[in-house]
Amino acid sequence: MIKIAILGLGTVGTGVAKVVTENARQIERKLGEPLQVKTVLVRTFRDGPYRQLMTDDFKKIEDDEEIRVVVETIGGVDAAYEYTRRALSAGKHVVTANKQLVAEKGCELLALAKKKNVSYLFEASVGGGIPVIHPLTQCMAANRIDEVYGILNGTTNYILTRMVRTGAFFSDALREAQAKGYAEADPTADVEGIDAGRKICILGDLAFGRQIDPEGVPMEGISRLSLRDVKVAQRAGFRVKLLGRAVRLPGGGRTAYVAPHLIPESSPIANVEDVFNAVVVRGNATGEVMFYGRGAGELPTASACVADVMECLQASPRREEIGWSPETDGFVDPLELKTRHYFRIEGSLSEAAMAFGQVEVLSEDGETAFLTEALSGRDAARQARGLHVLACMRVLED
Repeated sequence: MIKIAILGLGTVGTGVAKVVTENARQIERKLGEPLQVKTVLVRTFRDGPYRQLMTDDFKKIEDDEEIRVVVETIGGVDAAYEYTRRALSAGKHVVTANKQLVAEKGCELLALAKKKNVSYLFEASVGGGIPVIHPLTQCMAANRIDEVYGILNGTTNYILTRMVRTGAFFSDALREAQAKGYAEADPTADVEGIDAGRKICILGDLAFGRQIDPEGVPMEGISRLSLRDVKVAQRAGFRVKLLGRAVRLPGGGRTAYVAPHLIPESSPIANVEDVFNAVVVRGNATGEVMFYGRGAGELPTASACVADVMECLQASPRREEIGWSPETDGFVDPLELKTRHYFRIEGSLSEAAMAFGQVEVLSEDGETAFLTEALSGRDAARQARGLHVLACMRVLED
C-alpha cells in the first residue's frame, strides 16, 4: 500500500482524493499496489467523507515515514512554500498545481528535490488537465524550442467568446462567467493577465532553460478591451484572444509577456473558445504542435496531479530531472519584439498613413482601425505619438 498526503481540501485537493478513490483499480494496475490518501492537511475541520483523514498539524505529515508523496493544493506562496520545502527536505516527493509557487520558487525547489533524490512535479500548474509539461520536456526533447504561446486562462477566453458570440460588453460577460462559476468573486488574477503570466513564465523557464522572473514580465489583461475592437477584428477575419507568449530571439535572447492579440481566424488557436485552453509549442524540428483541452476544473486538474504522483513512484533513477538555471540574464524587453500592430485612433486614414506609412485599413467611420507593417513595440509607440490612440494590440501571424 502506497500512502500519500494532500495539503488543502479545496477544489483541486478534493478532486485528487476523488480520483485516487474512483480510479483505484486502474492506478493499482499501473503501480503494482494500491494508492491511498492517508492524511489531509486542513485549516478548519469539517464533516464529510474525508473527516477521519484530516489534521491541522503539518508535522504529522512531515514525520510520517509511510507517506511517500505530498500533493500540495493550498495555492499562494507563503505556507505552500514552507510546507513544500519541508516535505522535500524530509525525503518525500511533492506534486503541485500551484502556478504562483512554481513560477516564483520552482528553480529553488527543483534544486532541493534533486539534492534529496526526490521529485518535484507540476504538470497541473500550467494546463490543468492538458498534458503540456511532459511533452515539452520529454517528447520534444530533441528540439530547440523557439516559441511557446497560448490561451492559458479559461475565464478570459470564456469572456471573449461571449463578447464575440452575443455582443456582450466585458462587464456583462464577466458577470455571466462569475454566475457560472468560471470566474472568482475577485477576478483580478484572471482578467488582468496575472494567471496567464505565471503560466507562461513556467513554460518559458522549461523551454529556454533559464529563469524568467515574473516581476519582469509585462502582463496586460482584457479588462480595458473594448467590444468595438472585438467587432472590428471579427469583421476583418480575426479573433481577439489573450495570449501568453515566450519567444527565443535572434542572438540568443528571450522574452515573455501577456497581452490581447488579433489572430487570423484561419489559425487553429483562433477557434479555441469558451473555457478551453490551448498551448502551442514551436520546435525547430517539429514545427508547431498544439495541446488543447480544459485548462482547469476539479477533476481535470486532479487527474494531472495524480498522474504526477504515479510518475514520482515509477520514476527510473536514470531519468533526467526537469529544471532550469536560476540565471535571469538574456531576458529582453518584449517591446523589442517585432510584430504587426492593430491600432484604433480617433482620426483619419491620412493621419494613420502619416504616422506609419503603408497600413491595412480595417474600419473607417470617424475613427480609423488599421494594421501596421511589422515593427517593434517600441517603434510602434514612438510612431503613434501625436495620434489619439483608442486601442492598440499585437497581431499574431499564421
